[in-house]
Amino acid sequence: MPFVQGRLRSEPLSVAVRTECAHCAQPINFEIDSELEYRIEEKEAAPLVFVPTVNFGELTEPSIVDVF
Repeated sequence: MPFVQGRLRSEPLSVAVRTECAHCAQPINFEIDSELEYRIEEKEAAPLVFVPTVNFGELTEPSIVDVF
């Protein structure tokens, strides 16, 4: 995800996600950046967006994967 790579590399990154609702198959398109800002293209879409509960400032493991 861009928020992990962007923070590890100390540079702004973003990613565009093109997917669909698992329930109704309506398209959902959104962008998320390394500052955890996101923009959803479809006005009627309301996907659940969350931030992992990891304190990156105290992360000592070599990878975020090791925390989970």
